[in-house]
Amino acid sequence: MTRKRPERHRDLKGLLGEDLGPLRQREDTPSSTLPVAQLRPGTGQPRRDFDEARLQALADSIRAEGVLQPLLVRPVEGGFEIVAGERRWRAAQRAGLTEVPVLIRTLDDRQARVAALVENLQRDNLNVIDEVDGKLALVALALNLDPEPARARLIQLLAEEPGPDHALLDEVFAPLGESWASFAKNKLRVLRWPAELVDALRAGLPLTLGGVIAAAPAEHHAALIALAQGGASRTELRAEVERLTAQAKAAPSRAALAGRRLTSARFMARLSTEDRQAVERWLARMPAVLTEE
Repeated sequence: MTRKRPERHRDLKGLLGEDLGPLRQREDTPSSTLPVAQLRPGTGQPRRDFDEARLQALADSIRAEGVLQPLLVRPVEGGFEIVAGERRWRAAQRAGLTEVPVLIRTLDDRQARVAALVENLQRDNLNVIDEVDGKLALVALALNLDPEPARARLIQLLAEEPGPDHALLDEVFAPLGESWASFAKNKLRVLRWPAELVDALRAGLPLTLGGVIAAAPAEHHAALIALAQGGASRTELRAEVERLTAQAKAAPSRAALAGRRLTSARFMARLSTEDRQAVERWLARMPAVLTEE
């Protein structure tokens, strides 16, 4: 039986439908207002957390100037679901607003997910982990794959001659300010970095500093992350990595140190009776591989 090839979407039009403008207000579609109580967060919201300080700053701005950009919502049973603009909705409630401007679009689950991802990826303060997760999710939706196969497919496409999937991803990434090839080469690798480094990137550590730390031995990651979070520059981090590497090369291994001391007549002569007996007991427990000719 022949397996049916998964459907590929040509571009964002294929993902969002004929209307390419659900994320921006057109002159012929003025926004309306809805009570904040009729709105609820979208189930596909890509943002994981909302910084309290930034949320409060936005609430202060909304209190003074109102909500300047309408929320994108879609009708659902019992009210309206926020597709893009949950942060504005939360801040508006903090500011004491009872209504907010909205653009109402009829979107299916897939279209709502894509619209939310694109809007979130166009934020200025997006950390690199959320950016990578969001762009990979968008690729997965476009190629009709799960995220891990989509990641593998991106790597494959870097080595392949231009074809339909290349053109598809060119279109998908067009509004994101970065090519899919640059994303695959420079950012996708962070998903394979150690958890403590990923957590630091999610907290705001720049990718340029994360790359320096990722290339260093794992035992130094915690100290280097602390140094970077304390304000160290990329040049300072590289210097510290070089210092730690040189230090590790210069320091003798425990085995070499033990060997030098055991073969030193002066060292052995200085040992107390108790220490000498402890050494003899330790030597008696050595693996046979160390005592064979």
